[in-house]
Amino acid sequence: MRLKSGGRSGHLARIFHNPELPSLTDYYEPFTYRYGDLTTAAAGDDQPTARPVSLITGKSITIEGGPNWDDDLSGSHLYARNDPGIEQLTETERAQVLAIERIVFFHLPRICNHCLNAACVAACPSGAIYKRGEDGIVLINQDKCRGWRMCVSACPYKKTYYNWTSGKSEKCILCYPRQEVGEAPACFHSCVGRIRYLGVLLYDADQIEAAAGKPADQLAAAQRDLLLDPHDPVVRRQAHQDGVTEQVIEAARQSPVFRFVKEWSLALPLHPEFRTVPMLFYVPPLLPVLAMAEQGKQRPQATFFTSLENTRLPLRYLAHLFAGGNEREVEAVYQKLLAVRLQRRHLEVGDISPRDVQQATENAGLTAEQLDEIYRITALADMKERIHVPPMLREQTVEALRDPHQHRQEMGFGYRRPPKRRW
Repeated sequence: MRLKSGGRSGHLARIFHNPELPSLTDYYEPFTYRYGDLTTAAAGDDQPTARPVSLITGKSITIEGGPNWDDDLSGSHLYARNDPGIEQLTETERAQVLAIERIVFFHLPRICNHCLNAACVAACPSGAIYKRGEDGIVLINQDKCRGWRMCVSACPYKKTYYNWTSGKSEKCILCYPRQEVGEAPACFHSCVGRIRYLGVLLYDADQIEAAAGKPADQLAAAQRDLLLDPHDPVVRRQAHQDGVTEQVIEAARQSPVFRFVKEWSLALPLHPEFRTVPMLFYVPPLLPVLAMAEQGKQRPQATFFTSLENTRLPLRYLAHLFAGGNEREVEAVYQKLLAVRLQRRHLEVGDISPRDVQQATENAGLTAEQLDEIYRITALADMKERIHVPPMLREQTVEALRDPHQHRQEMGFGYRRPPKRRW
């Protein structure tokens, strides 16, 4: 598994010329505002404003883009036509995606995927980017970073950026200081839609290369197979032998992400064909086009494929987004999501027959109890269930940072601390 742009030695040889590096036009010209104008402007009849200025030239600019400017490629036909996902669609499906009243309803929030086979780690000539062994978070050592920006061009998700003020590359750190004290990352904690879940996943690192080397349409399934079941006694025993603490193993057993990805196979990786093995997963959107007119009345549509044909986003589009083009992967997810919806409709409204619910449940390959649990954890779960962060070995961290002289005295080694030197 090698980067298409070459390894570290190749990047080091061309640090002064990187043809793959996105330009300021591709990203945006970093800017700030002259906030001082608000307090130092001369007295007058007009309200002073803070004009935008470039962080590169220091001159006034007109803002035409930003760090997340139309990041989801919606908002207009001009931006949406740049979406590479529509290249595989038919003309009918493409028109369906580009319909302005449809595309504004689908938003794809993206943060760093903290990949198992991270391209940014492989591309950095200075070795400043690394993956933490205790939690898998990918970080950039700001002391080692030389600002060569090979990570910017290497990351296929474009989650690494260059800070023009510090001269260093930066990225999402998954708020690891918050996690080390048992708190959720800020974006997970503040999500008003409660759609973000965080938990521990155990995996076999020896199988990463084999999983990433599968054909594109098999990558989603291969990544699921890479994940280990923390309820399996063999897995738990091997984890203990590899130095994984019981607290982390227990957190993996209670992980909501494990249930979504492995147990229920509801969540899929974003663009697995990049072969970076991303560790953030998405549940495809079940859009509300599930009704049909019958004798002047609206009735929920129980037929699975008929409803999919009328959704705002074609199945093929979602398959290229989440499953390497494998439409069966997305179909299987929708079978389960629709079964949950029909079951809740039957229980709460009563206009769906038990036979339809049973048929949908069988098609989904789930039990009635599993449907109840999926509904509960997606609609009713509180913060503790959605975000399950282990202690992250805080006691060892605190122990390592303690005064060694005091530690030796408390442990009974008979060690006396030398007196402080006076200057």
